[in-house]
Amino acid sequence: MDPAELAHGLFRVLETGDPALAADVVHEEFHNREAAVAPAACAVPGPAGVLASGAWMRSAFSDLRFPVLGVALDDDGIWVRLRMRGRHTGPFVRYRDGVLDQAVPPTGREIDFEQIHVLGLRDGKVVRHEAVRDDITMLGQLGVFPPAPPTALRMVAWRVTGRAARAAARVTAEAAEAAEAAA
Repeated sequence: MDPAELAHGLFRVLETGDPALAADVVHEEFHNREAAVAPAACAVPGPAGVLASGAWMRSAFSDLRFPVLGVALDDDGIWVRLRMRGRHTGPFVRYRDGVLDQAVPPTGREIDFEQIHVLGLRDGKVVRHEAVRDDITMLGQLGVFPPAPPTALRMVAWRVTGRAARAAARVTAEAAEAAEAAA
């Protein structure tokens, strides 16, 4: 595949969870710098980590898609400008140091915001991922920032009742299960 096809393939893996496509486009030594806010399985090297990342995002956003707006090549890899789109139908769980940081209960709201991804390539596959995302816009679309009172109250209720912790455990398990599909 050429670099642009690799980039499209990587985001298609996130949309679909296709293990065969992950094996085709993701290098065994793949590293995702952005996995710090995701379940631990998302930091696993290689296709397993990408499959886990896709499962994590799809657990929160149905009809997840990443339409590519532009691609640019340089000596070190490929730059991809895209949009992240979907509907927030599951808990969006964010982690810090592998522990639940925040769980946003499903709002049913649409997300649509821009991102820039920098992909490193080696041996005809994607080996490195970094991103610059407009997370403030996404959180605004979800009603988290600035906090919409109904969303803030639901987030507090989820934390107090343990629903946030249960959601984090479920999302963590789903990501780990997706990572195992790479084996």
